[in-house]
Amino acid sequence: MKFLYFSISLSYGFCRGIVLEPRCPKSVDGISIDPEPNWDFNSLVSEIASVEKKLNGFSKFPQPFTNTTLRDESDDKFDCEPESSLMSKMGLTECILYEVTNDHQNEVKEDIRNQVSVVETEIMNEIETSRSAIARVQKYSETRKEVERKLDLQYQRKVAEALDTHLTAVQREHQIKSQLEERKIRSEEAQEEARRRERAHQEEKLRQEKARAEAEMLAKIRAEEAKKEVERKAAKEVAEKEVADRKAAEQKLAEEKAVTERVAGSSVTTNAQAGGKSIQAAESALTLEKHRLKKLEELEAMNQSLKSRSNQDFSSFEKHIARVIKQIRGTQDNVSTKSNEIVKIFKDPRCPVSISIATFAKKMVSAQDPFACSYVIVYVTSQFPEAMDILLAELHKACIYTVPKHIVNSQSAWDSDAYERLDSIMRLYGALVQTDIRGGNVRNIHGIEHGWAWFARFLNKISANNRATATALNAFLQTAGFGLHRRYKTQFLKVVNIVREHFLPKLRAKKDTSNLQSRIITDMTTYLDDKMYLKEPEGRSLKTSTLSAEFTAEIDQQSNHQHYQSNNQHYERNYYRDYY
Repeated sequence: MKFLYFSISLSYGFCRGIVLEPRCPKSVDGISIDPEPNWDFNSLVSEIASVEKKLNGFSKFPQPFTNTTLRDESDDKFDCEPESSLMSKMGLTECILYEVTNDHQNEVKEDIRNQVSVVETEIMNEIETSRSAIARVQKYSETRKEVERKLDLQYQRKVAEALDTHLTAVQREHQIKSQLEERKIRSEEAQEEARRRERAHQEEKLRQEKARAEAEMLAKIRAEEAKKEVERKAAKEVAEKEVADRKAAEQKLAEEKAVTERVAGSSVTTNAQAGGKSIQAAESALTLEKHRLKKLEELEAMNQSLKSRSNQDFSSFEKHIARVIKQIRGTQDNVSTKSNEIVKIFKDPRCPVSISIATFAKKMVSAQDPFACSYVIVYVTSQFPEAMDILLAELHKACIYTVPKHIVNSQSAWDSDAYERLDSIMRLYGALVQTDIRGGNVRNIHGIEHGWAWFARFLNKISANNRATATALNAFLQTAGFGLHRRYKTQFLKVVNIVREHFLPKLRAKKDTSNLQSRIITDMTTYLDDKMYLKEPEGRSLKTSTLSAEFTAEIDQQSNHQHYQSNNQHYERNYYRDYY
């Protein structure tokens, strides 16, 4: 190595003009093959060591770089002639470097080939391993699928068995429920049948009681009618005796009146003289009026005696009754409350009942709401029946058309207030007779049959004279027409035709300078032509919730028809036999 260095140095020193250009690259891996001019031996050793170190970095199994190795390799490499020529042209160092480089490249190539072979072998091994693993995985997958298929079949079998068990249980449960429902239905049917039989029994019992009560009422009505007939005959005999002694002019007037009434369909007209004025009224109505007025006089005399003998002042009770009557409104709760208040006053031991009845009758005549007040009247008089005659007597005193009674030529001095009072009282009377309360012990003792009797007496005895008679009949029909039609139906329609064909034409023939009579005639014509009696008048049914069983204002048409069907021909025969 030292010899090589010095040879290169000498060569380099004596041949300055010659530059050797090696056929290999000038630098390999950053190491230049051109020696420095000022190198010494240590520098050369160091450089060769660094080259060896770098060359060892390219080899997987580095070998120490020695002169023997270089020499052996150089002996193998430079046997051929070109290499010999190269040695002749180049220096020893360049040849060594070329050999080193060539060896290194061969080693790198061999190493690369070895590594590629190893990698190929490993890859082939990996491929074989992968194929084996994939085969195992596929086999495992097929095995798992087979196991899962078997498990699925087993699971489906268990599900089918569980479903079959569940459906069987559900079917059994449904059968049990069906049996229970059938038993329940049969039990309910049996209970309903028992209740139906019980209701039928109760209805039959009520029907028998109702029939017995109807029979008793009918017997009572017949007895009253017989009594009234006897009184009427007695009064008629007295009247006939008085008529026989009248003057010829009065007889002539009576004959003219009889002819007029006969044209209207009336066969009997009773004329009496009272202060030089002719009175038109049925004898039975006059008898009842006289009887009621007598009761009122007796009651007033008794009350006067009580007040004079007692040191107690009853005015607070009278004011209380008057205040309660003023507060009556057309609602169920109000009517029930006010009726109970009045009954409570009647039962108060601190005030005599006669004074309470007299005050009640007097104040009720001037009441404003006819239908609501009629409910109160019916409720109170059902517990104190004697109050009804006193109330009717007050009505007769306030308005003679509630009898009904008419005094010829007595309305010449009447003003509008008098006609308004007549209309108000007749509406109250019409509302009273048509009021019927079902339930409990509440019963109208002056009910629809008395309204029917009033209607008959009015058309039989009262002629179509003037505005007063028209006002009375119109007001009565406005409040009582609906109830009369519901009760008597075809009989009521026949009487309505009489009003349309006889009463109204006569009324139109009368002259009234105020033209108010024509308005009333128009109202009556409209009422009859439009059949307004088919429509329930406003206020007849109380508002809000239903009253208690003892105070309800609903009228059962079937019950009413059944209750009074046997009486229709009786009243028709008594009061309208001259028309049919």
